[in-house]
Amino acid sequence: MHTPHTTSATLAHGAARPVLRQFLSFRLGGLEYALDYRNVRELRPLSAMDRFADDGAVLSGVAMSRGVIMPIVDMRIAFGPRPPQHDPQTDVIVLQLTNCIMGMVTDGVTDVVLLDDKQILPMPGMARDVDYLLGIGETAAGRRLIVVDIDKLMAIRRGRELHAA
Repeated sequence: MHTPHTTSATLAHGAARPVLRQFLSFRLGGLEYALDYRNVRELRPLSAMDRFADDGAVLSGVAMSRGVIMPIVDMRIAFGPRPPQHDPQTDVIVLQLTNCIMGMVTDGVTDVVLLDDKQILPMPGMARDVDYLLGIGETAAGRRLIVVDIDKLMAIRRGRELHAA
């Protein structure tokens, strides 16, 4: 995958243009989410990964991709009301997090969108302790995405798995 970038420019009258950031959008439980593209290491088909365990829980096992062993979290189980359908073409978003590399299974990857900070609005009625939800991103075309801090969200998921063990 190519390296994400941000852009900034100064307009003729001296005002700075908004800084655009790339976000990877994905579907999960009937909603559309977005995460900072800088956390995306690669997209891999689930069928292309060597899996060592699959217990059906949120932490659906450990896999190896390109020589890297990583936990795989099936977010479809964590966010969905129903057991997910396993499709050999299902994509795994391989994430580069602060403390580890981790795979995340979703209902599907949509595309890469550009958003600036002004396009990400606070979540209405959201509790302050849900700090992994950054807000609602709205594209110029009016598409709405739930923007997540994937590092914080995965830290919560990893913590719950450790306490359950």
